[in-house]
Amino acid sequence: MPIGFPTSVRAGGRHRKAKAPNPALRRAVVLAVTAPVAGTILTGTSAFAADKAVAKTTATTLDTAEQRIADNLNTRVQDTRLGSTVSGVVIDAKSGRTVWGHDATTALMPASNTKLGTATAALTVLGPDHRFTTKVVYGDGTLTLVGGGDRSLTSDDLDALAKTAVAGLKNAGLTSVKVQVDDSLFPEPTLATGWNDGYYPDSIAPVRALVVDGHHVTDTSVDAGQTFAKLLADRGVTVTGDVTHGTAGTHDVPVARHESDKLSSLVKHMLKVSDNDYAETLLRTTALAAGRPATFEDGTAVVRQVLTGYGVSLDNFEIHDGSGLSRANRIPAQTIADILDVADDPRYSQTLKSIIDGLPVAGEAGSTLGPEWGRFDTADSQCAVGKVKAKTGTLTGAIALSGLTKAQDGAWKIFSFIENNSTAAPGDTKDALDGLAATVNGCWA
Repeated sequence: MPIGFPTSVRAGGRHRKAKAPNPALRRAVVLAVTAPVAGTILTGTSAFAADKAVAKTTATTLDTAEQRIADNLNTRVQDTRLGSTVSGVVIDAKSGRTVWGHDATTALMPASNTKLGTATAALTVLGPDHRFTTKVVYGDGTLTLVGGGDRSLTSDDLDALAKTAVAGLKNAGLTSVKVQVDDSLFPEPTLATGWNDGYYPDSIAPVRALVVDGHHVTDTSVDAGQTFAKLLADRGVTVTGDVTHGTAGTHDVPVARHESDKLSSLVKHMLKVSDNDYAETLLRTTALAAGRPATFEDGTAVVRQVLTGYGVSLDNFEIHDGSGLSRANRIPAQTIADILDVADDPRYSQTLKSIIDGLPVAGEAGSTLGPEWGRFDTADSQCAVGKVKAKTGTLTGAIALSGLTKAQDGAWKIFSFIENNSTAAPGDTKDALDGLAATVNGCWA
């Protein structure tokens, strides 16, 4: 079966019939979807994007269930817990038809909904099967731990690297070494526009190419090197001196390497728990893969290129980081919904499926929509537990919820709700947004 053109596709538990493409469209998807860095996605609007746009311009009368959604949302968006600054939209996932909108193109601070754009760019440019590599090399009496941007690296992974390194050292008759870390893949950490140094180290660690166990410390690279040095010592190798920063030599001998899980798995984790560190690391590695420096500015420029290539409108769109921590970010609900619409499209499922799969499910423990966060636990929203998949977003003065649910007409709907500047308690605002999602599902009629 040709890539991207199944007659029926299951995406996130729903079936949707794909359109029969013409030959030009087939060539477009091969370029846009199967060749991660290149082609149509990074150079301009694809034939698919144009095709999708045509569907969205077709006016269609709402069915009974959709009209009920629209009527109820018109009332419930006035909830005082949401304040007066809300951008919201609901679209039909199959046709792209707008079911409801409220200031949908007004750009607001999106918080962690920004990660949806970051994930889209990373999967498109790097490819869902991409793995990050951490290496150990030896030269001039020094073992160098070389970071490759793997945010998932664990102590067990370092222990496996240490075991291999020790075996090599002993075979060479060496019993002592120096240890240094090479995190030169990324430039020295800086603050993004809209960040403040109060984010360090709780909300996010300074972004470096080497980290172990997700530690939030000022220098994650040296921290990882110290862990590695201790593991070497535990295996009988003497480590002399302190762990320092350095650069692997061009003639250093490869000793050991570790590869991460596939990018698709890392994206799922990032979205489930809204991991800021993963997002910022992915922004940098995406920039590098696109041939640009690993900076906030270049990473966000690639996000814009990728979204434009998918036909997502960037009117009123402004981002300065990959995680959504920046208080200078501005994205309309319409744009967030359009990003989800692209990720949910069977024509792009080979590349972007993990975005939909990674969305937290209402009531899912261990995710940002879990009961431990007080989500979907009110009389209005409890009915939607297990029925809504959505990305959360929370900053002081900004709360967002964007995702998918199957409505009462049996059709999947994509929604995005973003509020800014509510004076209600954050938990109350989240309850109100959960109620809007339950309204789209139709269980709160």
